Amino acid sequence: MLRHRAFALFWASRVFSTVAFQMQAVAIGWQVYGLTGSAFALGLVGLAQFVPALALAFVVGPVADRYDRRMIVRACQAVEGLAIAGLAVAWFTGGLGIAPIFAAIFLIGCARAFEAPTLQALLPGLVPAGLLPRALAWSSTASQSAIICGPAVGGLLYAISPGTVYAVSASLFLVSCLLIGLIRLERVPPRREPVTLASVFAGVAFIRSRPAVLGAISLDLFAVLLGGATALLPIFAHDILAIGPWGLGLLRSAPAVGALSMSLILGQMPLKSHVGRIMFAAVAVFGLATIVFALSTSFWLSLGALVVLGAADSISVVIRLSLVQLETPDEMRGRVSAVNFIFIGTSNQLGEFESGLTAGWFGAVPAALIGGIGTLLVVLLWMRAFPSLAKRDRLESPAQ
Repeated sequence: MLRHRAFALFWASRVFSTVAFQMQAVAIGWQVYGLTGSAFALGLVGLAQFVPALALAFVVGPVADRYDRRMIVRACQAVEGLAIAGLAVAWFTGGLGIAPIFAAIFLIGCARAFEAPTLQALLPGLVPAGLLPRALAWSSTASQSAIICGPAVGGLLYAISPGTVYAVSASLFLVSCLLIGLIRLERVPPRREPVTLASVFAGVAFIRSRPAVLGAISLDLFAVLLGGATALLPIFAHDILAIGPWGLGLLRSAPAVGALSMSLILGQMPLKSHVGRIMFAAVAVFGLATIVFALSTSFWLSLGALVVLGAADSISVVIRLSLVQLETPDEMRGRVSAVNFIFIGTSNQLGEFESGLTAGWFGAVPAALIGGIGTLLVVLLWMRAFPSLAKRDRLESPAQ
């Protein structure tokens, strides 16, 4: 896959930007909990990213379908880099408190609201349609590799100072921005349609017309929403497992280790049959791994549970993204990806808020346990509600 120059640049950009995001996430999570000692404050970190993503959702899609997707991604990554650079400057000048941190999180949330759906819409234009499932697996490999390295490096650099983490993170965002600028598209950019109310909500209508796609997206939504134990990792690291920032970095990296391993397998051996049943099984394993993590008091068992969780999540992600991208015309990919981002991307942040809120009420362990059990119940309900997804055999539409 890396022999395709455009995809290779895209892949490298994903590595740098994801490493940058994960590094600053470790620093922000540890700082917010250290400054406040509050699980609810950790939940607010997710909410501060969710609100702009939700508010901008129906603006993002039409923008991604009307304008150069590369320029949109570059602008977003530049904004993220500058926001993190601001935190670095504030730290080194002694002015970094809770307010500047949340202001930067909100700004990053606004930029990611445009960046993530646009990246999803950009990828199919970089490779032939027949290679898309493999490209998605390779793209997931880039992200998961970065998620492994990012938190660990962020935890180590945090020992020097939070400002160091922020400065390195900002630099990586700017490198990623430059790489996106080198991409040359072989396909014609999507035709610009007049902006109407119908065109803005076309992504919603399209997904509703595809029961298997709607089922896959909503299944992942509730699994991520309920199983957001990763938002509570600073609490588990500090209060339950008694490990420091470096240990927190390892815990944050663990799901990516499992996801990377599974992505490499899927990149070499793409799923060819029974994809619906495989997706439901993967989400069920995700829920079971969350339960094991919630009940564990051993660092190594917790680490292993998170590895399994990440591997299971990788399977469902590749299936969902393949279903969405293979069934969506290029001129609608921005709007459909924007709706997909509402369901999945923002559910990560909303899941963090839900986990923080639940942990504030009941404690971290019950909150994670409730999430895992809830995920298993969702799997059972969705198998009955979306039989077309459960019976789906191949990623390609039967009509194709």
